[in-house]
Amino acid sequence: MINDAAFSDPARDRRIFTGRLLIAGLAAIVLTSIVLYRYFDLQVTRHQDFATHSDNNRVHVRPAAPSRGLIYDRNGELLADNRPSYSLSIIRERSEDLEQLLLQISSLIDISSDDIERFEKRLKRRKPYEHTPLRFNLSEQERGILAVNSYRLDGAEVTARLTRFYPNGELFAHVIGYVGRINERESQQIDSVAYSGTDSIGKIGLEKYYEDRLLGAVGTEHVETNARGRVMRILENVSPLPGTNLTVHLDSNLQRVAHKAFKDDRGALVAIDIKTGGILSMVSAPSYDPNLFVSGISQTNYDQLLQSSDRPLFDRAIRGQYPPGSTIKPLFGLIGLHNNSISMDYSIEDPGYFFMEGIERPWRDHNSKRGGHGKGVDLAKAIIESCDVFFYKMSVKTGIDLLSSYSEMFGLGNLTGIDMPGERPGIMPSREWKQGAKQEAWFNGDTINVSIGQGFMLTTPLQLAVMSARIASKGKLLKPQLVKSIDGVATQPVEVRESINMSDEYWDYVHKAMRDVVHSPRGTAKGISNGLNYEIAGKTGTAQVISISAEDEYDSSKIDKSQWDHALFVAFAPMDDPQIAVGLIVENGEHGSSAAAPIARLVIDEYMKSKSKQSQIIANN
Repeated sequence: MINDAAFSDPARDRRIFTGRLLIAGLAAIVLTSIVLYRYFDLQVTRHQDFATHSDNNRVHVRPAAPSRGLIYDRNGELLADNRPSYSLSIIRERSEDLEQLLLQISSLIDISSDDIERFEKRLKRRKPYEHTPLRFNLSEQERGILAVNSYRLDGAEVTARLTRFYPNGELFAHVIGYVGRINERESQQIDSVAYSGTDSIGKIGLEKYYEDRLLGAVGTEHVETNARGRVMRILENVSPLPGTNLTVHLDSNLQRVAHKAFKDDRGALVAIDIKTGGILSMVSAPSYDPNLFVSGISQTNYDQLLQSSDRPLFDRAIRGQYPPGSTIKPLFGLIGLHNNSISMDYSIEDPGYFFMEGIERPWRDHNSKRGGHGKGVDLAKAIIESCDVFFYKMSVKTGIDLLSSYSEMFGLGNLTGIDMPGERPGIMPSREWKQGAKQEAWFNGDTINVSIGQGFMLTTPLQLAVMSARIASKGKLLKPQLVKSIDGVATQPVEVRESINMSDEYWDYVHKAMRDVVHSPRGTAKGISNGLNYEIAGKTGTAQVISISAEDEYDSSKIDKSQWDHALFVAFAPMDDPQIAVGLIVENGEHGSSAAAPIARLVIDEYMKSKSKQSQIIANN
C-alpha cells in the first residue's frame, strides 16, 4: 500500500496557490479597471453625446399644422371645407431597413408605384425626424390592418390631419381652385418654416391668389416618445393660428343654374353685380372635380382630363380669348356718338355689303339676308338688328385710334385686375399693337374687321361682362372682385379710374337700343323676352371660327362642329335699375340668339327671383 504523505509537498502547494491567487488578482484588477474606465467614458467623457441621443429618442419638436381658412359664398354656403383624413407616414430615422419596411407595408395595404415614387421625392426634401407621407386617405380597414401590425412596422405611423374638401365638386372648380401637394419647384420658393406643418399649397383660383391668408401660422409641439417612436405625451404646445376665412360674392344658386344651362356645350359665363363689381357667377364648362387633386391625382385620371378634347382643365372665363363679334357694337356706337363721328340722326342705306374705296373685295353683312337691311338704318336699328354695314362705315369715320383708346376704358384689351391668378388680357388692336406684333402698318380694312368684333380683336368672357357692367352703370369703372369679406371685414368696391364722362342722352339711347334687342319684334334676341316681368338690355354676337370668302355662304352642315361659329351674348337687367350684367360664350354654338341668350335669361331670372325673396323678407321684418 502506497503512503500518500510521501507525495505531499507543502512548499510546492503554497507556490501553486500563490501563483493562482496572483493571476486571479491581476485578472480582477484588469477587469475592474476596464469596467471603471468604461463607466468613466460613458458617464463623464461621452455624457453629453448620450444625453443628446437620449433626448432625441425621447423628446421631439414637431410642427402643428394650422387649419386652412374656409371659403363661403355670399349666402353662407360652404365652398371649401376641411375634413379629417388619415395618412401613413414614415420617419426615416426610426426604420433600420427602409426598403424592407416598404415591402412589409405593401404586403398589408395597397401601395402603388406612384406612391413609392412620390414618397422618395418627398424623402429627399424632408428634415431629420420629419414625417414623410407615403399614403393618403387611408380607409378604416387599412387603418385597422396597420394598427394590428404596428409592432413590426418601426418607423411607420398613421396620422390624422385636416385635408381640403370641396362640397360642390366641379361647380366651382375653376374659380375656387384647389390645393395640391407641394412640388419640387414650389418647395424651393416657399418659406420652409411656414409650410413645415403641411405639404399642400393653393394651385389655382382663389386658393392660390389668397394662399397667404388661407394658410394660417404653424404651431409647435414638444412630444415625448417611446423607443418605437410612438408619442407618449405632449410636453409643451404652441397652438397654430388658423387661416383667414373668406366670403365671396359668388352665389351658389346662380352658379348651379348657369352650370346646368350649358349642358354638354363648351363655354363660359360671368355675371357681375353692377353696383359693387362683385362676381356673382363664374362658370367655365365643362369642369372637373377638384377633390381629385387634393391628395394627388392618379396618372390615369390626370391623363383623361389632359387629353380630353373638351379641355375641362382650361378656365375659359378668364383665359379663353375669343373674337367678341357683334357684342361690342353698343360700345362702338357710344364711342362714335361721344366723338361726333356719327349722330343719333345719322343713317345709311344697307344693301347687304360694303365696298371700301380702292378695294375690290366687298365686306358682307353677315346678319342679314341678301338685300341687306335697306334704307334708314340708324345706330339704334343697327344695334337692334345687328347691321354690320352700318358699323363698317361708322368705324372708318371714327378711326381705330378712338375705338381702341375708349374700348380699353371699358375693360377690353387689358387685365381687369380681378383677384384671381391666370387672367389673360385679350387684344384690343391699335396701330401700335399691329406694328409691334406683326411689324405691319394699320389699314382701314383692319378697322372694318374690328368694327364687328372680328379681325385681330380678342376678349375674355370676363371682359365682356365688365364691359356690359360699365355700359349699364353709365361709365362707372369698378374693378371686378371675387372676395366680399375677409374674416367678416367687408371689402370695398374699387374704382379703377374716374368714371367715363359721356352725355346721358347717349347712354340712354344705347340702353334703349339694347333693350329693344330683347323686347322689340325686330330684335335679334327677341326669343328670350317671352314671359318676362322685367326688362333685359342685351346684344347678341356671332364670332367666326374659320374664314369664309366673300363669295361663299356659311353652311354649318358642310363643316365639322368644331369649326362652327361661336355664339355670344352680353346683357344687363333690370332696365330701369341695372343690377346684374352678364357676358358669355358658347363655343361653336353658331347663334347668340339661340345658344347664348337663353342661358343668360335663366341666370338673370334666378337673380331676380332671389332679389324678390330678399325684398319680401325685409318687408316682412
